[in-house]
Amino acid sequence: MRLQQPLEPEVYQGQFGEFTIDQGDRTGVIVYRSGLLAAALSFALASGLVLSWGATPTVLALLTPLYALFWLSLGVSLVTIHIYLVPLHRLLQIFWAIGGIVSTVIALSIREPFALFVYNHPTTILGIGFSFAALTGIYFKEAFCFNRFETKFLTPLVPILLLGHLSGVLPTAWEQSFLAIWAVLFMVFALRKVVQPIPPDIGDKSVFAYLKEQRTAHS
Repeated sequence: MRLQQPLEPEVYQGQFGEFTIDQGDRTGVIVYRSGLLAAALSFALASGLVLSWGATPTVLALLTPLYALFWLSLGVSLVTIHIYLVPLHRLLQIFWAIGGIVSTVIALSIREPFALFVYNHPTTILGIGFSFAALTGIYFKEAFCFNRFETKFLTPLVPILLLGHLSGVLPTAWEQSFLAIWAVLFMVFALRKVVQPIPPDIGDKSVFAYLKEQRTAHS
């Protein structure tokens, strides 16, 4: 059996000069997309369980590990995503971390199921919601860079649902509908990323190099 040889680095013309895309770049994109897919699958499964079976003890017991998987997978994607503006990239990572810390503190300090507590105490969204703000940042980036219809819907849908539940203005039927739409579109987004060519997700590496030089010059 012949072993497949690694792909040779490809040379591209960027805005500030030539750059190469090597195997390490491709691996980073694959990891980014794998994180998105795992996050979408766990979110879709959790949403499907709640919408189909309600808040039964079995469902509530499954929601906590599914949320943990969602959060960890989202973190993997936020580490490997390519965003030209470093401050924005770091801000999304900080938001993700804040949401995770708040979630952990809540989960360790309550006796009832985590998901049930969060649903019955909407003010917890003020902390946990930071992780979903980071996810919304990914949606916005993908909508801006690739003009994807699903992320154009998801970018406003997520804050509308979370803030609607926080303020209590959304009827339960609307919340359920929005949650179902979110889960479906998130899966559509993640699956479309799987088949998308890799180079566009890497971006123009000459821009990254230029911005790094500018930061170094002003430091």
